[in-house]
Amino acid sequence: MRANGARTLTRIAIMVALATALHVVEAMIPIPYVVPGAKLGLANIVALYAVMTMTPGEALAISFLRTLLGSLLSGTFLNVAYYLSTSGALASTAVMCGFKKVFGHGLSVVGISVAGAVTHNVTQLFVASIILRQMGVMFYLPYLLLFAIPTGIFVGILAGRIIVYTETLSKKYRG
Repeated sequence: MRANGARTLTRIAIMVALATALHVVEAMIPIPYVVPGAKLGLANIVALYAVMTMTPGEALAISFLRTLLGSLLSGTFLNVAYYLSTSGALASTAVMCGFKKVFGHGLSVVGISVAGAVTHNVTQLFVASIILRQMGVMFYLPYLLLFAIPTGIFVGILAGRIIVYTETLSKKYRG
């Protein structure tokens, strides 16, 4: 029982480290922002992988720890960006876990990813509207969704391929 707990903790730590690294790398990529705030969401590949292969609690822990460490490394801890990032990550991870549970195999990894991407943007704008005390921020949603849907598809395709690859490796080395 103890070895299983250590294995789980190690797996979570590796996922947090990978997601944090992707978060930091993405922050360094010069993307021509047509829509301010739009990102590729590379760290969400790890979050989606965790949603699909781990427990909901583990996936949420990975998303929270990634945003915490990412904000500490980027100098945004406890500022508006931290609250937007954390709320978006936790809400999208929770929704993806819910979609996986409710729809099971009836919804693809890409579909679950798009649901998470949309949730992330809606949540961030909702939290921004609370912080700014201005609901007009929500008018920005259609523009963000122009990026959320294709990046959700991109993240879903990549995560799906990684899941298939790791399952193949796991079967190969197990027996």
